[in-house]
Amino acid sequence: MAYGDPVTGPDAPFDPIAEAHRQWSARWPEHADHMAAVTSVMRAQQLLLSRIEAVLKPYGLTFAAYEALRLLAFSRTGTLPMGKMGVRLMVHPASVTNVIGRLEQRGLARRAPSPDDRRVVLASITPAGRELAEQATTALHDGEFGLADLTAEQAAGITEALRAVRVSAGEIAP
Repeated sequence: MAYGDPVTGPDAPFDPIAEAHRQWSARWPEHADHMAAVTSVMRAQQLLLSRIEAVLKPYGLTFAAYEALRLLAFSRTGTLPMGKMGVRLMVHPASVTNVIGRLEQRGLARRAPSPDDRRVVLASITPAGRELAEQATTALHDGEFGLADLTAEQAAGITEALRAVRVSAGEIAP
């Protein structure tokens, strides 16, 4: 059976991406596989974000807040310039400011001007933030980051395939 061939019958689950692929194949066959790939990645992102957010909800964290705490916890001193955080988290600086602001309100992080350059704002993880990051990390590990039904080899294959997308987009070097 080809990718775009839907399974038929009363008990067959409907796959909207397979149906879109079938429709594209009938009209623009040279673009059908690329459309299905993009749509599959976007849908997988939605599904995984939903799973991750469900794991983090008991900790009062969004995935963005978790990533910020984890990044600070990974740093040697528990402190990073806000601009560097944006680069490492691959988000706009305003997003880092918002996330750190919410973490600061909860006593999980703090901001202060750099003693070396007052134009630079440093974000630091607090002991409570470090403890929460560890608890949330354990929960994510327990759930295999939402991919519990995949083997380590399958997860590595996804990472490698998506690396090719990132290279194609010019985000990283080949």
